[in-house]
Amino acid sequence: QVQLVESGGGLVQPGGSLRLSCAASGSIFSIDAMGWYRQAPGKQRELVAFITIGGYSNYDDSVKGRFTISRDNAKNTVYLQMDSLKPEDTAVYYCTAGKSRYYSGTLRYTVDYWGQGTQVTVSS
Repeated sequence: QVQLVESGGGLVQPGGSLRLSCAASGSIFSIDAMGWYRQAPGKQRELVAFITIGGYSNYDDSVKGRFTISRDNAKNTVYLQMDSLKPEDTAVYYCTAGKSRYYSGTLRYTVDYWGQGTQVTVSS
């Protein structure tokens, strides 16, 4: 089992920034990628970004150029730096951990573990 503990959510004005952190513990050897999902009220949960242990990252089009995912392998921690935040970024953000595999030439991320979620609200 892998345990994920998130921090860093909160209320921010449009155009502002927030940084989410997620520390993983437990059976770290069983995962090779970590990422962030989000779920807004009335909407389906969606993948925001993920990063592999080798540092390859992938982003949803809606956050490209505004969000940056990074990881500290020594600390088993992943970060999501969110800049130029918009009201539509308001959601519960979930830290995830799992595996990355290539399927038909595309790197896919499969989630095995979920964090408890942290609320991000972008509002004036």
